[in-house]
Amino acid sequence: MVALVLGLFITGAAISVFLSNRQTYRATENLGRVQESTRVAFELMARDVREAGGTPCARNLPTANVVNTTAGDWWADWSTGVLGVDGAFAVDNPANRVAGTDAVELKSGDSNGVTVTDHVPTSAQFKVNTVDHGLNDGDIVMVCDYRQASIVQVTNAQPGTNDTVVHNTGSPVTPGNCTKGLGVPVDCTTTNGTPYTYGPNSTIVKLHSARWYIGTNANNNRALYRQILRRSGATVATVAEEITEGVSDMQITYLLPGDTTYRDATAVAARWNEVLAARIELTLDSPEEVGVDGNVLQRTLVHTVTLRNRNS
Repeated sequence: MVALVLGLFITGAAISVFLSNRQTYRATENLGRVQESTRVAFELMARDVREAGGTPCARNLPTANVVNTTAGDWWADWSTGVLGVDGAFAVDNPANRVAGTDAVELKSGDSNGVTVTDHVPTSAQFKVNTVDHGLNDGDIVMVCDYRQASIVQVTNAQPGTNDTVVHNTGSPVTPGNCTKGLGVPVDCTTTNGTPYTYGPNSTIVKLHSARWYIGTNANNNRALYRQILRRSGATVATVAEEITEGVSDMQITYLLPGDTTYRDATAVAARWNEVLAARIELTLDSPEEVGVDGNVLQRTLVHTVTLRNRNS
């Protein structure tokens, strides 16, 4: 009997140690997943913030947008490279967006592009420095030099076989271009519009437009989303991608010239072209309820990103 009782005590102690170690492992594993999600979120989001408002040519260039866009085409609005919101976006607010969380809209020219060797505005043709330019019919691109930039849709390109990139009006692409003229100010009343010739060593890059927000996914959990512009055949569309699950909140504040503290989006008002940096605060929840109180582990982490093209 004594041996049986002692055996029960030892077994109980072993089970208690096992359960304690199991709980510690689960907590550590969940905390590790929170930290990994944070690294992924900050790394990917920081790339877009860092390049916001930037072109491969120069800062604060006047920009001619000749793409046939509507008020709902947020991805083509180059009036601000960065635009934050505390509430809903004014146009095309994502259906799964979580109310009460911040969001931000970011636009820039991609870092990789090709060099113009010749431009004939009347025939709407660029010659570039390689046949491997990676441009396709329907791509929205930015072309720039040291004086100005233009946003235009590619109407004909044959990557791998031809070094000519066409930006004509009309079909076969959608929404298409309103004019061949790429000068400032934009004139869509005539086919040749405001004339401008991009000389040798001008640059063509794809336009990068992205929105970052907190949304509810198919599992009814909150997650960090990125909505981006993509070519779909000869047309374009915005696609929402789930970046990482478990991000329950995002708050973003912004730094303006002369300020020592960061402002909410509502306090930036009409000064988005002056924003120098963004302070991103993410709140993340663990996948399992492994906290000491029986709830999820929650961590709030902060990352500050400067806008490269406004701090050089």
